[in-house]
Amino acid sequence: MSYTSFIEALKIDWIETSKSRILAEMLTSDEHSNGNGVVHGGIYMAFADTLGARGAIMNLPDGCVTSTLESKTNFLRGATLGKLIGESLPIHVGRTTQVWQTVITNTEGKKLAVVSQTQMVMPGKGPQLERQQALRDGAIS
Repeated sequence: MSYTSFIEALKIDWIETSKSRILAEMLTSDEHSNGNGVVHGGIYMAFADTLGARGAIMNLPDGCVTSTLESKTNFLRGATLGKLIGESLPIHVGRTTQVWQTVITNTEGKKLAVVSQTQMVMPGKGPQLERQQALRDGAIS
């Protein structure tokens, strides 16, 4: 199967995207495993980074873009393949940086990982600016 981006390949189902909360689900399969029927830790990180970045995008001023500056993951437990649920909440929304915390759980509500990330806010141009502003404004998902 061919995808236009890594984010598309994650197959994230966006439930809520607002300035104060990002909620999404992701159905994992063999391609997301570590080879032993368990979700690869990098999938937790990619899922959380995508949610935290979307939160930062929702809070961008006109003409600005965001990029992850720092990310820290606490792995709490492994997960068998299936649905992951991610909720990302802002810790700080400032003029030049934002900090978002994402909690990833399984369908039983057990915490799998907690990810804290810092997003840099900077002037943007070109396709990156166009895409992030369109995401913020709801013109694309």
